[in-house]
Amino acid sequence: MTETTPQSSLRTVQQFSERHPAWTEAALRNLIFKAEARESSRGTIPGNGLIECGAIVRIGRKVLIDEAPFFAWVRAQGQPAHPNPPTAKSSRNKSASNAARAA
Repeated sequence: MTETTPQSSLRTVQQFSERHPAWTEAALRNLIFKAEARESSRGTIPGNGLIECGAIVRIGRKVLIDEAPFFAWVRAQGQPAHPNPPTAKSSRNKSASNAARAA
């Protein structure tokens, strides 16, 4: 009897970086380092949530990234666009309003 396993989306840091060039190995390793809570001179720094969401899998020294939870975590980190972005007033409008005040 043969068992079928779902196609794995687990990749090493190097494989993940090659498959998704927007994520360099250095950037991924930085995120992995910051995934766990750590101590500093100012107290405990909380992890970034990658471990809790299941994106990081550790087997001994091997670190694997699960693609689906990783990208779900990335989407959750995104800041929503500002509903009313500030508009820059042109200098022409300022000079027109200054002229109106002077009159």
